[in-house]
Amino acid sequence: MSADIAEEESRDRPMQRNLLKSGIIFSAANVFVAAGNFTFQIIVGHQLDPKQFALVQTTLGFVLLLSLPMNCATYSITHYIARFHYSGDDARLLGLFAGCRKFLFHLTIGACVLAALLLAPLSNFFHYPTVLAFAAFGVVLMTCWGAFVNSLCQGLGWFNRLAAIGILSVCLRLSFGGLTALVPLALVGVLASAFMLLSNLVLLVWRKDLSRKAEPVSPWSAEFVQFLTVAGAFSVGNYFLSQGDLLVAQRRFALLPDDLAAFVTAGVFARNLPLAVGPLLTVLFTHRSRTHHHHGDALREQLKLLGLYAVVLGCGVACLLIFRTLCLKILGKYTPEAAAMLGPFSFTMAFFGLSQALAMWALASRWTKIAVLYGALGLGYWLVLFLLGKTPDVLVHVMPATAGVAFSILFVTWLVSMKQHRNPPPPDEPPLP
Repeated sequence: MSADIAEEESRDRPMQRNLLKSGIIFSAANVFVAAGNFTFQIIVGHQLDPKQFALVQTTLGFVLLLSLPMNCATYSITHYIARFHYSGDDARLLGLFAGCRKFLFHLTIGACVLAALLLAPLSNFFHYPTVLAFAAFGVVLMTCWGAFVNSLCQGLGWFNRLAAIGILSVCLRLSFGGLTALVPLALVGVLASAFMLLSNLVLLVWRKDLSRKAEPVSPWSAEFVQFLTVAGAFSVGNYFLSQGDLLVAQRRFALLPDDLAAFVTAGVFARNLPLAVGPLLTVLFTHRSRTHHHHGDALREQLKLLGLYAVVLGCGVACLLIFRTLCLKILGKYTPEAAAMLGPFSFTMAFFGLSQALAMWALASRWTKIAVLYGALGLGYWLVLFLLGKTPDVLVHVMPATAGVAFSILFVTWLVSMKQHRNPPPPDEPPLP
């Protein structure tokens, strides 16, 4: 047993040395992407009136809701490809890659059909104008097909290529967003997100790597079905913790444009805090999916990356709180109401970012109970907001308290699991789930 562990750790060392390097490089590229996205918000913030600006933000949140089925599969495919990529079994990797590509292709078509069926009832319930609902559907189609290829790239660890795509996408978004100066409508701001996703066409340059000929190996197994289900719960929790408040605000305040505008404006910068450092979690997820044993250099490097994520996230929150007035003025949407909401929003997104990190660790480690708990906490968080958040002031103060409770529950459960897996039972006892 000790010889097997030593051999595995020896094989891990080159990847461990590259882990922090990959995370830092990918994150550095994402800093440019985040800055570009902020610039886009500034452009549309100055060109659109508060009502139109708020509609852009809530519609993009609606896009993520319609894209949720596709996101459920993305983490599963990334995990499985990464796992076999690390195993060194090239023949099985090629077969599994071909099988996953076929599965994702069919799933993408199914997700697009499902989005089309849900478009009318959901847009009516959340009071989205018809033209924006159809624009959202177009973005959903682009998002699904982009996720189809990105999940394969993440599984293969193509972080440099993904960074290049991210940089190109933000450049396209900025170029299209400039049209709001000529046509100051929310529709233009939403379509800019569809235009930016054309950056995924760059992957055609690497189509030979993505379409290697091999006999497809079906990924379907009892373990894969279980992981797909758990990844679905994770995606649900992720969405409702990060974007659920937009749905509540659109439903409650659609007829109160000033209140909706102040609430949405406060969330623009805070909501992007976890996204700015998200690539660190992408690298952590891929690495831990490849090697999830709980001792040695691999674990230490993963904990370092997790700690780096928490520190950078905390620094982002501190900077946003210090420069909140400046940020809102740069955005062109400063109001005393928005400035007052920015503090609670920042703490809410900090709790979400930390919860997301723990949940991704659990998902990659196949700690199914924690991942399912994350999904349940996310859904519970949204239900609390929906039931209690009847005014912007109440909603914005319920958010950090509820998100903090969710994080506390998840953190305690994660610590217990870490202790259990660091101290496995004797050989004659069954393993922990």
